[in-house]
Amino acid sequence: MILQQTIILSLLLSSAGALLSASAPIHARTEASLAERCKLLAGPRDGGVRITSATAIENGRQLPPQTGVSGEKLPPHCLVEGMINQRVGADGVTYGIGFELALPAQWNGRYLLMGGGGLNGSIRPATGPVAAGNAGALERGFAVASHDSGHKGAVFDTRFFADQRAALDFAEASVSTVTLTTRMIVEQYYGKPAHHSYMTGCSTGGREGMLASQRYPELFDGIVVGAPAMRPGNSNLGVEYSQVMLNRTLDAATTNAAGFSTPEREVILAGMLAQCDAKDGLADGMIMNVKACRAFDPSLLQCEAGQRDSCISADRLEALKLAFAGAADASGRPAYAPVPWDTGIVAREKGQLPGYLPTGAPGPFGPASTAREIDIDARLFDIRRDAAGRLTDTAYWTNMSTFLARGSKIMFYHGVSDPWFSALDSWDYFKRARETNGAELWDKAARFYMVPGMGHCRGGNAFDNFDLLTPMVAWVEQGETPSAITATRSSDGTAEMPMCPYPQYPRYMGHDPSSAKGYACVDASDMD
Repeated sequence: MILQQTIILSLLLSSAGALLSASAPIHARTEASLAERCKLLAGPRDGGVRITSATAIENGRQLPPQTGVSGEKLPPHCLVEGMINQRVGADGVTYGIGFELALPAQWNGRYLLMGGGGLNGSIRPATGPVAAGNAGALERGFAVASHDSGHKGAVFDTRFFADQRAALDFAEASVSTVTLTTRMIVEQYYGKPAHHSYMTGCSTGGREGMLASQRYPELFDGIVVGAPAMRPGNSNLGVEYSQVMLNRTLDAATTNAAGFSTPEREVILAGMLAQCDAKDGLADGMIMNVKACRAFDPSLLQCEAGQRDSCISADRLEALKLAFAGAADASGRPAYAPVPWDTGIVAREKGQLPGYLPTGAPGPFGPASTAREIDIDARLFDIRRDAAGRLTDTAYWTNMSTFLARGSKIMFYHGVSDPWFSALDSWDYFKRARETNGAELWDKAARFYMVPGMGHCRGGNAFDNFDLLTPMVAWVEQGETPSAITATRSSDGTAEMPMCPYPQYPRYMGHDPSSAKGYACVDASDMD
């Protein structure tokens, strides 16, 4: 496997080298304007690379609202759009890895690859916004690349899996192909290679960051992994299992899917806060001590004889406990990780994935299931036989010896209220990687940050605006070990909260509760 990857990387480097030699060095034309220098990049290249456009962006550019980035703040840059290995697939569809590369006029010497989302299929603006706080990577002077992973389509369109090469590009190959190709363009444009390379991504982008560290350990000096979609078959099974458990509480004649009502959700939230909120030293509606809330006891919310309001019936409480504990196979082995108790699990925010509690309404992945039975063993058998799922899986490889030996660093973050991928599943991977590589090496190169209240990658009643890119660069390039990271809310940037390396949590120590200085990172076992 290692020899195969070495051959692949050599071939990619040869192709990228051909691209570099295909044009006169652009950096030598120092007297040329940004527009003139940028224009020189356009045109076909050797190695299956074609630059379809190269446009000088002098005063920002229009970006889609969902990017969360202000295009007006973007610095002057050369925007390169291109295609790698365009071809017609076996199914008659045109494929190829589309990419975008932003080359800032004031380059800081660094390169950053953006991860994708969903099943990709589109090219996101190359700005580098993930885990970058209020200033994306391009705004800071990074050369930034993004790509569609080798196909065009809607975010969850699976038809491209019919083509072998398109499936392989999505699963892993596009990450290395785009990185090597665009870094050579960077070198051609500036006359020198990037002195450090980074990658950031969330969800599918987080999975891509994990696969880069696992399968291409020489590519990046620092990787930020958010809420990785590392085994969606199992996580989807967990979501379906929770719906089935709740459906069983309905009358046998009912044909609808069950859902927790708004009053029931309020009872559950109030119960969690009563048992967990103050365990971080401050009753503020946020459960910052994630580990302590693992002991949350839903049975305290059960209705007493004759009580109907402000409580949950016994059968629905049992469904709740089973859902959060997670499904298991016939032998008792977990089918997926348990789900942490957190405030966002009851959320029903517009524009966000719904909270983990079933609503009985259609969700982002189709209609709510009305099933009352589920064969976990059969479903796990199907998941294991799903070739595409196994190919994209990054949940099991933990040998990071090459990645660590070259001094590369990795940071994980995960919203505790993520309704799709359990933060505890990501934490389990982190612990297994620590065991495989040894605590001493791992602790010098890896950090994990829980984000209470945050849903999938963003949003929720959470301090979801934070900058991991700055401490990552300082860690890689200056050897400054990261600790607490100051975070704010995207909806309101006035209050602060430190994000602590898990399993530490920010404990309120007095003074101003809206200032990060009012908290200290402590171990969960110290002051529960």
